[in-house]
Amino acid sequence: MRHVDRRSLRFRLLTWLGGVALIVVGVTWLLHGILLHDLARDFLGERLRQEAEHTLQQFRQEQGSLPAWLESAGGGYQVFHHLYALRLDGVITTSHPRWLALLEPHLKGEDDTLVDIHWQGRQLLAYRKVFTLDGRSGVLLIGEDFAQVAAGLTTLHWWVGGIAGVLLLLLVALNLIAVNRGLRPLSRLQRQLDELQSGDRERLRLDTPAELDNLVAQLNRFMDDHDRRLQRSRESVANLSHALKTPLAAVTQVLRGSRPIDDGRRAKMLLRLEDMHAQLESELRRSRIAGPYTGQRTLIRREAETLIDMFGALYPDKCFRLAAIPAAEASVSVERQDFTEMLGIVLDNAGKWADREVVCRLELAESLTLTVEDDGPGVSAEDIVLLGRRGLRLDEGRPGHGLGLSILRQLVEQYGGVLKFEVGGRGGLRVVITLAHGDPAP
Repeated sequence: MRHVDRRSLRFRLLTWLGGVALIVVGVTWLLHGILLHDLARDFLGERLRQEAEHTLQQFRQEQGSLPAWLESAGGGYQVFHHLYALRLDGVITTSHPRWLALLEPHLKGEDDTLVDIHWQGRQLLAYRKVFTLDGRSGVLLIGEDFAQVAAGLTTLHWWVGGIAGVLLLLLVALNLIAVNRGLRPLSRLQRQLDELQSGDRERLRLDTPAELDNLVAQLNRFMDDHDRRLQRSRESVANLSHALKTPLAAVTQVLRGSRPIDDGRRAKMLLRLEDMHAQLESELRRSRIAGPYTGQRTLIRREAETLIDMFGALYPDKCFRLAAIPAAEASVSVERQDFTEMLGIVLDNAGKWADREVVCRLELAESLTLTVEDDGPGVSAEDIVLLGRRGLRLDEGRPGHGLGLSILRQLVEQYGGVLKFEVGGRGGLRVVITLAHGDPAP
């Protein structure tokens, strides 16, 4: 026996659709029975009213004598099928004398109405007509057996119920077909995910319903991000292997040699070791880039204030000032470490070159704009275009290895942002970073 997973989307859809169909068909069937009975009763009541009007018309034309068909009814009809009862000046005439006791109370009414009379398990539908004839008041009661009509209506109602049951089963079968067809994209998506896991596919490509477009796009973004991280890790390993191989060989050769290590050779070895340390630090920083699809958000003001305090202590002779502060709860979809890495690189670079002051502005609207400006010597307009190139240093007079701004550019590009270097209003360098406020576009 096939196991039924009650948590499956197919089971839930079929349960809800089947339940709704059952309720709709059941309520429709019940309403059909009620409306059918009321329509039959109204139709028969209208016919009895017309018969009563016609009888009174003949009664007036014959000047008070009973119409022939009423006399025949009184003499021949001994079944509860069609009857009359007439009260005129207290004198009662009826086609069924033995039922007079049952009909007599309804002859005392003073309004024209349709009445239901039940007797010995049978139902009579009668119309009462109040009239006056030559100054004499009278009441005419004409009735017909409603039990036969009710029996026919019941039979018809159950036939309709049987047809409704068949239609319900057909509707459930159609719901099953519709649900299975509607869930085919999910089955294809599952197969493609299995192919991704086995390495037979690189991306998801589906002609999916609109409701799955965001899901497929998000999965493709995660896979692209995973590929980028893997590629970045491979490049880091290759870069480290290439960059460290020669310095390590040189240091090893010196240490294995018999020549004494004088101050000059020691300085060269230290320089090579510092380069190796810088290369390691750079690659480690690159490997820590999380990317825009971590699902994390960063509180801008808290992280910026923390960095401003840290660099203020690191460069005590410089004034680090935070301007255009956003609200405390303002956040962006940037991983916290990536945000602090971006802002930290810019603040560190400004602290090295500033004379007295570094100003950081945070502006949050449709996008986040980070602006850091110092009052240092700045960079010429010709050299600004060279900033951010890997390993390039425009001034060897300050400590560094020319890797920070290249990492910054890589981080900003990873988040689909824009990085600009400009000549500041105070003569120093102005760095402007613009990041999307929400999730980046696929």
